[in-house]
Amino acid sequence: MKPLLLACTLVSGCCLGMAALAQTPVRIVMPFPPGAAADSVARIIAAPLSKALGQPVVVDNRTGADGAIAAEQAARSPADGQTLLFAGNTQMLGVPTLRKSPPYDPLNDFVAITPVVRFAFFLVVHPDTPAQTLGQLIEHARAHPGKLNYASGNVNGVLAAAQLASAAKVQMVHVPYKGEPLAVPDLVDGRVHLMFASGAVVAPLVKQGKLRALATLLPTRSALLPDVPTAAEAGMPQLSVLIWGGLFGPARMPVERVELISREVNTILKRPDVREQLQLQGVEPSGSTPAEFSTFLKGQLADWAQAAREAGLKPE
Repeated sequence: MKPLLLACTLVSGCCLGMAALAQTPVRIVMPFPPGAAADSVARIIAAPLSKALGQPVVVDNRTGADGAIAAEQAARSPADGQTLLFAGNTQMLGVPTLRKSPPYDPLNDFVAITPVVRFAFFLVVHPDTPAQTLGQLIEHARAHPGKLNYASGNVNGVLAAAQLASAAKVQMVHVPYKGEPLAVPDLVDGRVHLMFASGAVVAPLVKQGKLRALATLLPTRSALLPDVPTAAEAGMPQLSVLIWGGLFGPARMPVERVELISREVNTILKRPDVREQLQLQGVEPSGSTPAEFSTFLKGQLADWAQAAREAGLKPE
C-alpha cells in the first residue's frame, strides 16, 4: 500500500504543478505604448500563443528610455520562460550601439527566440524632387553636393541615410526631428527633400500623390506599396538597415522552452488569418529558428556599429 500511496502522491503533486503552471500567465514585456504597431503585433500573436501553450499570455507595456526600461526588466526576470520581451532595432541595436554604458548586453543578457515581423521602411521624396528612381536621386545629389537635405524621425532613418550617403558618395544635410509624425509635414510641404520612414506613416501619403517612394528597405517588396522596388532592385543593396521586431527571453532560459515558443510562434505566423491581420498593420510576418535569429542579431549589430561610425554618431 505504501508504494501505491507514494505513487498517487507523486502523480497528484505533478498534476497540481502542471495546473499551477497552466494558470501562470506568460508575460510579454512591451517597450512601446498600447496602440503602437509593435504592441498591436504582440497582441495579434498573444491569443493563439496562449492556446498553443495552454497558458494565458499577457502584454505588459513598460515604456521609456528608448525601450531600455522594458529590456532591462526582462533581462533581470527569472529565466523560467514565463517572461518574454518583444524588442526591435531601438532596444537591441540602438541602445547598445549609442550609449556609453548600456544597461544590458543584447547578446549575453538575452536568448533570441524568433523574429516576428519586419516593418515596412521606405525612402520617400517630395514630388518636386527631380528623381523618379533611387539612381536618379543619387545622380541629382552628386550634381548638387550639400544641396539636398533629409529629415529623420528616429535613429533608423539616420543610419539608413548614412549608409546611402556612404555607399553612393553623396553629401546631404541632416535635419533631425523628434519623431516621424513631426518630420512628415515638412517633407510634404517641401521644406525637406527626402526621408527614410515607416510605411505606416508614409504609405497613405504616397498613395495620395503627396510623396514619392523610391525604394523599400525590406528584403522583398511590401504589400503596402507593391510597385516600389527593394533597395537591391533599385541598385543599392548596401542599404541594410531593417526595421524588425522579435521575441527574446532572459539568458539561460531553458532550451526546451525556447524551442517550444519559437516553434509555436512560427506556426502561428504561417496562419492566413494572422498574416492578414499583420499585413493590415503594415508589417510583414517573419520567423526563423533561435540560432538563425541569433546570427541575424549579430550581423545587425555589426551593421549598426558601422553605420553609426559613418553617420558620426558617438555613444553618449
